[in-house]
Amino acid sequence: MPLDGRARRVLPVGRHALLVEVATAEEAQALHAELLRRRDAGALPPVREIVPAARTVLLDGLADPRGLAAALPHWDVPPVAAADAPLVVLPVRYDGADLAEVAALWGMSEDEVVRVHSGIEFRVAFCGFAPGFGYLTGLPERLHVPRRATPRTSVPAGAVGLAGPYTGVYPRSSPGGWQIIGRTDAALWDPEREPAALLAPGTRVRFEERGRRP
Repeated sequence: MPLDGRARRVLPVGRHALLVEVATAEEAQALHAELLRRRDAGALPPVREIVPAARTVLLDGLADPRGLAAALPHWDVPPVAAADAPLVVLPVRYDGADLAEVAALWGMSEDEVVRVHSGIEFRVAFCGFAPGFGYLTGLPERLHVPRRATPRTSVPAGAVGLAGPYTGVYPRSSPGGWQIIGRTDAALWDPEREPAALLAPGTRVRFEERGRRP
């Protein structure tokens, strides 16, 4: 079923950009996918960048955004077809410092947390915070967890964490308040690679267990 375009609000950003506000994260992902599809099919005016966020999509570098601004609220936007997106599998050692706390919040054992988390197919909704950091959706609402009351001053690169509805992987060492359940050796950001970011909006992600806490 197409998503309801009446919930979209299109705002001008300067002379050559539009910001589309939507009602839900799911619609933001679906609208981003539809914009990419139309761009690749030559059915979208030339645009330099299409940047999704939690509940917005920014279109930058439009020569004349007025026509698109008028049309966007009336588009039929289908839900995301997950199978059409590329899949990245990240090997993870589930030995995070907050694994026990997450198990308590989820009301299950640590082994069950590993089984559940590694059994979900996530999707990169948008990127931010640091180069290469993707906000991954897919956790059922009952498994959403709060950020730590006191953030850590340093979280190592490769740490796999949970916060609210999201899963994420720290691409470099930095402060952070996510609940850390594991770590991966995958390079999330490599300036020498093309593209530098391993995860892009729309990418499907699975975590593959490669070990647990001793």
